[in-house]
Amino acid sequence: MNRFLSNATNRIDAKGRVSVPAAFRAVLVNREIQELYCFQDFTFPAISVGGPDLLERYERQITAEDPFSPVANEMSLLIHGGGVFMRLDSEGRLMVTDFIRDFTGITSEVTFVGRSDHFQVWQPQAFHEAQAAARKGLGLRGSRPI
Repeated sequence: MNRFLSNATNRIDAKGRVSVPAAFRAVLVNREIQELYCFQDFTFPAISVGGPDLLERYERQITAEDPFSPVANEMSLLIHGGGVFMRLDSEGRLMVTDFIRDFTGITSEVTFVGRSDHFQVWQPQAFHEAQAAARKGLGLRGSRPI
């Protein structure tokens, strides 16, 4: 498996750590990702998490722009100014830092959401609301699959 798919919700422990779903950890191992690049999503109240290749993808976009343009500067502000590197601990847990909590509103639970080449961490209710809005936007009702 080489894609992040599905979603799962896990509780944050007393030390502020949350277990990353086993399927997501397997993708990280398969893709040989040890250091996680995390940034504040541009659209949703979520933290996007991937490997260095995710950062490199956005940096290629920034480089393609005129370095003095507002677009390049805004992208850099979001990608570099709104990003951090993190690591999972030996048990496959992610520390839920203030960087994550402040941007997402996460308190006691984290919903992990697969986004193909990366995953996101969400406050569970915010994820359910965003997913319902996306379903409505596509004209789908209930839980009928896309």
